[in-house]
Amino acid sequence: MANNKSSKKRIQIADRNRLQNKSYKSSMRTLIKRCLSACGAYSPDSGEEAKANIQQSMGEAFSKIDKAVKRGVLHRNTGANQKSRLSSAVKKAIDPVVTT
Repeated sequence: MANNKSSKKRIQIADRNRLQNKSYKSSMRTLIKRCLSACGAYSPDSGEEAKANIQQSMGEAFSKIDKAVKRGVLHRNTGANQKSRLSSAVKKAIDPVVTT
């Protein structure tokens, strides 16, 4: 346990930051899962509304990832990796490769 004032304060600050980071990560994961499930539910005959839904969910997830990187919750390479993963899933869902 902490013996002096400064170490007690550092423990409190670390606890506060841990809870804030946990909240950011949780909401980011939720948005990523929402985007991936929208990609999974999409089919070419779903229409423009489903396509717009995927684009919107991807934009929200990208925004949350960028904010998490800016705040220091995620490393920038981790954020870039997550965005790449999402964009490739969206691309695969919207524009499937046609083999001939």
